[in-house]
Amino acid sequence: MSVDVQAIDFSKAQDAGRGLVPAVVQDADTLQVLMLGWMDAEAVDASRETGRVTFWSRSRHERWVKGETSGNTLQLVDLRLDCDADTVLVLARPTGPTCHTGTDSCFEGAPSSEVHRLDALVARREAERPEGSYTTSLFEGGTRRIAQKVGEEGVETALAAVDEGDEELVGEAGDLVFHLLVLLRDRGLGLAEVEELLRSRRGR
Repeated sequence: MSVDVQAIDFSKAQDAGRGLVPAVVQDADTLQVLMLGWMDAEAVDASRETGRVTFWSRSRHERWVKGETSGNTLQLVDLRLDCDADTVLVLARPTGPTCHTGTDSCFEGAPSSEVHRLDALVARREAERPEGSYTTSLFEGGTRRIAQKVGEEGVETALAAVDEGDEELVGEAGDLVFHLLVLLRDRGLGLAEVEELLRSRRGR
């Protein structure tokens, strides 16, 4: 984890003398903001040690593990600090709905990246290989077959750009992105590696 609890400034908190900092939880895969909680130093340490995101309840005055009773836990991926070191960004993978209302996010309509969501789904399909899944059939067909599909979808996307309308172009582009993600995953790669390369090219 990139955050040391000693680096967090709990001194600005005013809650009966208990040092608390806000913790913004974001889905590590889709980048959707899931919820806002509060953490003290012990909650930060517990999250790091157990891998399950832990908070301090200001109403119950006790520490609590997200999803301890519902099973909808948050698996910790990383912790990061804001510029003032008094707010924590929690990157996590939810095992179910984060909000008690049954929705993915406590913030209605919170945006998320569908491409990241799709990349995570493709990764699960590659690992689990569910019977009857089109994605499973692609993986079992091998790299050459997947690469062929990417080529076909690339040509169809180019043709749609020249000869068809916007709806058709968007549809073909969606097919191309999906098959490209499958090809990357087949090679042990994913969207993260592509994004890292693009970041390295930023400003060129």
